[in-house]
Amino acid sequence: MTAYLDTSALVKLYVDEPGAADTRRLVTHATHVATSRLSYVEARAAFARRYREGALSKHRYGEMVRVLDHEWETYVRLEVAEPIIKLAGELTERRALRAYDAVHLASALAMRQETRVEFVAADERLVAAALSEGLVTHRILV
Repeated sequence: MTAYLDTSALVKLYVDEPGAADTRRLVTHATHVATSRLSYVEARAAFARRYREGALSKHRYGEMVRVLDHEWETYVRLEVAEPIIKLAGELTERRALRAYDAVHLASALAMRQETRVEFVAADERLVAAALSEGLVTHRILV
């Protein structure tokens, strides 16, 4: 099974917050971990925000970036290609999703054509949309 993580779930692999243990458990049982290439930028932005807000020390922030950079190559990273963008556009209308949420869902749906995918996210609306699109889903606590 491939676990597709949206950014909210991916960040939980690096930040100790509610839902982190559940996310790590799911990843441990997955054959592969997949995400959109956009997740890198979103994750770095999430780390930087926590650092700016004082929730992370400079050392911990740097460590999280180093670990993400190291592990990034081990993930199946989906390109944001034209078919994904088109499907994401349709999903924003059909499922009332925000832009990047729609890109994550479109990426997982595209991947489903090649392998068994389980979609992991924290956002309730995104998880509901993934369920409606026929994906096995896991909603992680925020």
